[in-house]
Amino acid sequence: MSRLEEIESFVRIAEAGSISRAAAQRRIAKSAMSRRLADLEARLGVQLFARTTRKLTLTDAGAAFLARARRILADIEEAEAEAVEGHGALSGNLRIAAPLSFGLAHLKPLIADFARRHPKVTVEVDFSDRFVDIVGEGFDVAVRIAQLADSSLIARKLCPVRAVVAAAPAFWRAHGRPRHPRDLAGLSYLAYSNVPRPGAIRYWGPGGDSGVVEPRVSALANNGEFLADIAAGGCGFVCDPTFILHRHLRAGALEAVLTEYEWTSAHVHLVYPPTRQVSARVRAFADAVIEKFGGDPYWDEGLFPAER
Repeated sequence: MSRLEEIESFVRIAEAGSISRAAAQRRIAKSAMSRRLADLEARLGVQLFARTTRKLTLTDAGAAFLARARRILADIEEAEAEAVEGHGALSGNLRIAAPLSFGLAHLKPLIADFARRHPKVTVEVDFSDRFVDIVGEGFDVAVRIAQLADSSLIARKLCPVRAVVAAAPAFWRAHGRPRHPRDLAGLSYLAYSNVPRPGAIRYWGPGGDSGVVEPRVSALANNGEFLADIAAGGCGFVCDPTFILHRHLRAGALEAVLTEYEWTSAHVHLVYPPTRQVSARVRAFADAVIEKFGGDPYWDEGLFPAER
């Protein structure tokens, strides 16, 4: 077993928080990962982790060694990246995490093009609306749609995300077009469930007023595309991002109301783990994402011409 493999395994275990999780990320047996850690500790003559039945905790020696180990791995990766860039061919693994609906609708063609241009890069994508622990789960880069809290992660803010209230034209004809968010309270709401309060809709008015309305929830789902489809069928109204609804809106299957109000303050972000050196393949992918999603979002172009 090489010293480098032992050091890399130690760093992965520290970042993942467990031997089994680190082994799963590296796709090796748990016993092999455990042996690498044991060999490293035996060679150094110190205990790097305090072990309990429930978790691993870095010792003082382990914390100090982790900082140096990360620098060593970053230096190696930087040297490899420079060598690869000199020959013009990217290689290695690229693990990407992204929200499901946004990923399938907007990232999929970008990732496919990236894979075609860089055939030596193995791309692994996790499309999911769950919260992803980027460091703990070993991702290289993630796309997040949120108002990000402060963290140790490195984040690049890209385009704004606009949400609208929309329903089938027949639904508005049957129930009346709302003139204020309060008018939504008595209507059937098709709610996205993967948020802290699925039935609550926050709004900000053009005059500076704001509030929360809680309509009657008639359907809950953890997928915005599904909600958009059943809203187009007349089942109720949605309050969803335009990156999901734009095709239905342009086709006339959904009609937006109260467009002078804001319903979200989120942005698309590109997020990296807090490492000193970003690999060439991650930089190349990040450049492609920034080029496509920097500035005003293309899916909103011409969607609300009366407001321009």
